[in-house]
Amino acid sequence: MNHIFTRNTIYRLLYIWAIAIAFMFFGKQLEGFYTEPLLGIGIFLLVLFTIIIAAFGVVKEADELAHQLGEPYGTLILTLSIVSIEVILIAAMMFGPEENPTIGKDSIFSVMMIIMNLVMGLCILLGALKYGEQEYNAQGTSTYLSMIMMLGGISLLLPNFIQGKGNGEFMYSQAVIIASLVVLLYGVFLAFQMKGYKHLYIQPEPGKLAIPFADRSRIGQVAPEIKTANRGSEILVRSIVLIAMILPIVLLSHNLATLVDYGIKAADLPPMLGGVLIAIIVFTPESMTAVRAALNNEFQRAINLCQGAFVSTVGLTVPAVLIIGLIAGKTVLFGLTASETILFIITLILSFLTFNGRRTTAIAGVMHLLLFAVFVMLLFIP
Repeated sequence: MNHIFTRNTIYRLLYIWAIAIAFMFFGKQLEGFYTEPLLGIGIFLLVLFTIIIAAFGVVKEADELAHQLGEPYGTLILTLSIVSIEVILIAAMMFGPEENPTIGKDSIFSVMMIIMNLVMGLCILLGALKYGEQEYNAQGTSTYLSMIMMLGGISLLLPNFIQGKGNGEFMYSQAVIIASLVVLLYGVFLAFQMKGYKHLYIQPEPGKLAIPFADRSRIGQVAPEIKTANRGSEILVRSIVLIAMILPIVLLSHNLATLVDYGIKAADLPPMLGGVLIAIIVFTPESMTAVRAALNNEFQRAINLCQGAFVSTVGLTVPAVLIIGLIAGKTVLFGLTASETILFIITLILSFLTFNGRRTTAIAGVMHLLLFAVFVMLLFIP
């Protein structure tokens, strides 16, 4: 098991658990220093750094499982691990000292802008600069984008155009039905992705942009052979290490939420920065993995990581946040603002045109990056 418990893994576990345990015992006393500018910033950076280190550990272990399980199971393990961190942090913000009814929407929309424009734009641009053009599985990509349109549309756009409670909020019965339908659609999507249609999410042969349905049984991308004698036990141990990386994030999430609330209020920053921060924490490791995949000419893996991550984010985070809100009696607002609606629609249309069944081009990457720059501008100059 030396290849699992490497020196870096042991140091990472010791560090994140030491910080988490310290805050478990002394967290209340430390809250008295949050209002002190320098001490508050120092504590915030310590908690933020620890959570990011833990998130990188989660991605590392999930990525190791991904290589053993093969596609699309591997990428699914990775995205589900990341989404679980996102839900934990959103829930912590919801129960923070300040009422934050839009934190779920802010986080999901920020993920869309970061993943679909910044990271996808970098993947397209850097990959095109290195290889000229890159190929991907057009059918699978089209399915991802269709799922984003459906899940994002009924979760983020619909609330502003129904009677409900008004102001982008679902009624109780609407929230239950929407959560159920989102879970159902995502569940059906996963079932197809895992079984009869997994060929849609695998890199096709050079010169092709699809794997015919008739050839799906001849797909060679299955889980690679593991040289260790007990492959099952290794997967089990890595899964335990994965959980051990996630738990400190759970323990520190309340402290991070409290610090973010104090910081945003004290510095008079845009409230949406809380959601942006969650998106950055959660998806930075996965984003780096996606860019590396594009630079390795594994563009379908980059798409699986980026678009698959956002599908998982909406498919799991929306129901989770709605259910948490119903159980805890918290107000949950999912309706996008007018400017966010425009950015959502432009991102969706641009993504459909970028992946319209042809190879990637550098100019498409530039357009996605420009759209992300507009998003950043509107954060501070609405």
